[in-house]
Amino acid sequence: MKIALASDHAGYAEKERLKPLLLDLGLDVDDLGTVSEESVDYPDYARKVAKQVADGQVDQGLLVCGSGAGMAITANKVPGVRAAVAWSEETARLARQHNDANVLAIGARTTPPEQIPAIVRAWFASDFEGGRHADRVKKIEQ
Repeated sequence: MKIALASDHAGYAEKERLKPLLLDLGLDVDDLGTVSEESVDYPDYARKVAKQVADGQVDQGLLVCGSGAGMAITANKVPGVRAAVAWSEETARLARQHNDANVLAIGARTTPPEQIPAIVRAWFASDFEGGRHADRVKKIEQ
């Protein structure tokens, strides 16, 4: 599976810590930045990931910023993207299983760092269940 990865300055350190885990999970990672903790505008990076997901260049996206919220809001403006903020394994798993979310947003300042790897593992181990959820997901795109 190929994913696009990006962060803003607040999520940069966590993004860098996640790279070995993502590779261990067998993911092909396209890092779209940022490249340091120097202040940047999170919408620029969220949009890069969202466009790659929407265009089918990657299968899923992973965003890391201070809270996860700003990047998820930005990513969700791109048609075809369903970004979810996850703060636990359960919210990550349910976003994939019930909402067919294709972009994970994590808050580096709001999520305990020791929990982030488990959240990422839960996300990538989960698949959309379809069934009754499929009709609901279709309504999102209307």
